[in-house]
Amino acid sequence: MGLFDFAKNAGAKIGIGKSTSEEKAEKMAKIAAEKAAEQAVAEKASKEAAAKVKAATDAAQKEAAEKAAAEAMARSNAAKIAASKAAQEARDEAAKSSELEAYVTKLGIPVTNLDIRFNDGCAYVAGDCANQADLEKLVLAVGNVGEVDRVIDTIKVAAESDASQFYVVVSGDTLSKIAKHVYGDASKYPVIFEANKPMLKDPDEIFPGQSLRIPALSA
Repeated sequence: MGLFDFAKNAGAKIGIGKSTSEEKAEKMAKIAAEKAAEQAVAEKASKEAAAKVKAATDAAQKEAAEKAAAEAMARSNAAKIAASKAAQEARDEAAKSSELEAYVTKLGIPVTNLDIRFNDGCAYVAGDCANQADLEKLVLAVGNVGEVDRVIDTIKVAAESDASQFYVVVSGDTLSKIAKHVYGDASKYPVIFEANKPMLKDPDEIFPGQSLRIPALSA
């Protein structure tokens, strides 16, 4: 379900110097201000066009003024709709961002300075993890949420190590079947189960489209 980009060098860490809630509020305020400005310009043009209709002195002039007024009114109405839609989208994205952060916190995945920004199906995840396993669990947990199509992380890892493989569950899969496929031994399914805790609560509860960590077997 998630398409993961382990973009650790994707740029500056999100959220430095400000809390997540402060930055989300600023984002919403900025979008609302931009759309409100566009709406104000459109409304002013509409009023000016209406005034020209009143000031028209002959039929031809009045007809042209009325046409311009109608077009200005249409632009004003479109600006109002766009402003309302943009504000709602910003509220929805901020709410989803907070929801994802709460979900990760509830799972108990070890991460500090967690900051998740959800935008148009993509979750941008920042924070600090002690190791690669915690990073992968965090990204997988977020990526397996229904509305998330992609996860891009800028997470800092204290102890670097090789990344795990990933497996996308298909219909008819079980952890034993997956273990047989990737390890050649169905009895190794507990390795996959343990590697995907706390996202997985029960080895029998996996679903098609879910992405799982497949760590290398210990020597």
